[in-house]
Amino acid sequence: MKTKDVMTIGQAAVSSGVPPKTIRFYEELGLVKPVERFANRYRGYDESNVQTLRFIRRARDLGFSLQEIDRLLALYRNRRRASEDVKRLALVHVAELDHKIAELTRIRDTLAELARRCRGDQRPDCPILQDLERSGS
Repeated sequence: MKTKDVMTIGQAAVSSGVPPKTIRFYEELGLVKPVERFANRYRGYDESNVQTLRFIRRARDLGFSLQEIDRLLALYRNRRRASEDVKRLALVHVAELDHKIAELTRIRDTLAELARRCRGDQRPDCPILQDLERSGS
């Protein structure tokens, strides 16, 4: 590979949309590996690294954990993979998201009901605080 085809971490960050600090973190986890280390110990990245960083960024945007992303990357890099493995991982994530959505909806509904019952005037009586006090014991 020609040195001109190799990017600095800053260039890779701009090209991928992933901050340099995050790229270093992903390196520590083994999700991405620079293609070269220069004599000055700077990391060198190529277009495949940038593509991997974009892949990770998109997976993070979709809420995948780093552990799930590690599995997705292994499947992505394995050209003999079965799409059913990828789909299974995605559907497990969808189920987790559904659970989180249901939990957040329950929390929102409870808080909205408490706020509805609160007069919001100058009196000290407040169902929101009473519920928090009751739930804390």
